[in-house]
Amino acid sequence: MKHKIVNEIALFAAFLFAGFLILPFAVYLVGSVVFGDYSGGYGEFFGRLSGGLVSGHWPTWFLVLSPYLLLQIVRLSLFGLRSTR
Repeated sequence: MKHKIVNEIALFAAFLFAGFLILPFAVYLVGSVVFGDYSGGYGEFFGRLSGGLVSGHWPTWFLVLSPYLLLQIVRLSLFGLRSTR
């Protein structure tokens, strides 16, 4: 049981890292291609994202946690498929 908890914490940390550093960079790149340059550049974009996290802005938290949430949705779907067989 302890091994599963440690693995889940490590998985959460990895997906949180991806959601906080990698995903915003991808959003910035796609947004700059589709909509043009963000005024202030990536530093301003990341600063606003960090500010949204600190202030508890729920869409910002959803963006950062979305990789882990997607993993949980896939896990629940697979569990549902396995239990119906």
